Amino acid sequence: MIISLTGFMGCGKSSIGRKLSELLCCPLIDLDSHIEAETGRSIPEIFESDGEDAFRRMEKAALEKVLSTSHDMMILSLGGGTVMTKECAEMVRERSICIYLRAGIDTLADHLEGETSNRPMLSSAESHDPLHEQKAEGSILRERISALMAKRSSTYEGTAHHIIDIDGKQTDEIADDVRRAIRL
Repeated sequence: MIISLTGFMGCGKSSIGRKLSELLCCPLIDLDSHIEAETGRSIPEIFESDGEDAFRRMEKAALEKVLSTSHDMMILSLGGGTVMTKECAEMVRERSICIYLRAGIDTLADHLEGETSNRPMLSSAESHDPLHEQKAEGSILRERISALMAKRSSTYEGTAHHIIDIDGKQTDEIADDVRRAIRL
């Protein structure tokens, strides 16, 4: 059984994945970390040098590989945009129990504050402007999250077998919610 975690960046897929891995005594694969290890480059470096389309192709190939070589039980933490590629969403839906870790804009903004430079989908050409950097931690960050969530939320929901709302919850509580949802 593969339990995949999807949701917007900053919803806690990696930290909840680690906790589930401990609780269920099974391996965790973080897809972004797997891609970084395979390529020897960070995700922001890949986006900058090769572009988003090339990254999405790498991501699809990595997902196929991970899903094809899975263990008896495994936790798979997906990148925030993984399921936005139709083929990836289909693989995740068909080959795993997909959990959407749903968070509100305020929760996501709180979690992502100060981390936009490591998040290619939240950074932009304007990010070199000092005034933009000051605003990015507030209203501009929330605007970017809101715009991306408007595009992504229906895909997250459509790919997921279970939806777990995470607002106001700690990692342990969310991991327990996931475990209960999949009846383990």
